[in-house]
Amino acid sequence: MEQEQLANSAAMGLMAGFGMGVVLVLMAIAVFMVACHWKIYTKAGEPGWACIIPIYNFIVFLKIVNKPWWWIFLMMIPIVNLVLIIILLHRLSLSFGKGGGFTLGLIFFHLIFFAILAFDNSVYTKLAD
Repeated sequence: MEQEQLANSAAMGLMAGFGMGVVLVLMAIAVFMVACHWKIYTKAGEPGWACIIPIYNFIVFLKIVNKPWWWIFLMMIPIVNLVLIIILLHRLSLSFGKGGGFTLGLIFFHLIFFAILAFDNSVYTKLAD
């Protein structure tokens, strides 16, 4: 009975340690993504801190990709929001001189391609409507 309790407490400690490791990795990824978005906003001539303010960050993002602020309301419509995200990511890649392949990278490999966009030497150009 005592060995069983000892084994259970060891297993619980192992699971807690694993959980803490996962939390630390996810927090590091979140901090890295904030840094990437901050850099992208700065490259586009917007304040970097805007990326950490909820709702306002999306308004600034819409400004970067040259779309009206009221698209926020369209983002609340299911399915429509998925299409709009693809459109917005494509416009973001075009704004930095990238193409459709880069847009696919932004969609499917968000972490890697946002880092590339943030830290490469691409230059922001405001798109026409």
